[in-house]
Amino acid sequence: MTTERALQKGPGSDTPANDNEVSARKKALLLGKYLGLASTADFKAHDSSTSERAAQRQKLLNNQYQENLETIYKLALAHTPSDVTGSDLDPDWRHQFLQMAEQIFSRKMQELWARILAAEIVNPGHFSVRTLHTLKQLTQREAQLLERTLGLACNINDDKRLKIITGYRVTGGLSQVFRKSPQTQLSLSQCGLPYSGVLTLVDAGILHRGEFETGLLQPKAPLALNLPGDHITLTPKHPHLLLSYYSFTGLGEELAQLVTARTNAKYTGMLRGQFKRDFGV
Repeated sequence: MTTERALQKGPGSDTPANDNEVSARKKALLLGKYLGLASTADFKAHDSSTSERAAQRQKLLNNQYQENLETIYKLALAHTPSDVTGSDLDPDWRHQFLQMAEQIFSRKMQELWARILAAEIVNPGHFSVRTLHTLKQLTQREAQLLERTLGLACNINDDKRLKIITGYRVTGGLSQVFRKSPQTQLSLSQCGLPYSGVLTLVDAGILHRGEFETGLLQPKAPLALNLPGDHITLTPKHPHLLLSYYSFTGLGEELAQLVTARTNAKYTGMLRGQFKRDFGV
């Protein structure tokens, strides 16, 4: 069977119902339609020249770009309130947005771009062009990783900056003598954030590189941790404690506003269980 006939035949009745079961060859053949190798009602691939197939490929691509933009626009309308005064978009920002948004094919990612557009109409200047460029580079898998990561993030007291608490350290006192290690480390990999995921977010500019530590915590001074769907108060039992954490970049903070984070019960349970030795929880 020629490539043209195979593309015309398409999946057919012999294709399994589950798209994941389609053979690699059929998957490869189906890519041909994006190259202008498949005939349509008004285009005969086998009678066309290379330049005509190139023009057909560009036509199909432009149609898909337009569909992507229309989908994002319709989704944005659903997020745009009618009882709030809107603002005109900055022309340069609008141009950059449309150029990048047309190349967003995943429905989940289109939803994120729609939220950006709606938010920018309500509050212009909220999302920078740099954020758009970073978001465009994110794959759907990386966006899902960001969503899981935000389930571990918290604000401490009135600090609006997001942190992921990774553990704590004992710096002295009698409590340090009677333990194998001064460091108590939470296993983030068990909560959906392996170290490879941390490195991915660092490379994307979402997390700062390396862990940070707070200064020594004041004993009996409560720390309010505001997590997605949960609230934990930690009260240091002695004056030799400090927290370790990952910190979000400014760009990561912007992206965090687009994602609805969900409670990670495993993480909050682990935090409560491992901190109770040195903290009132």
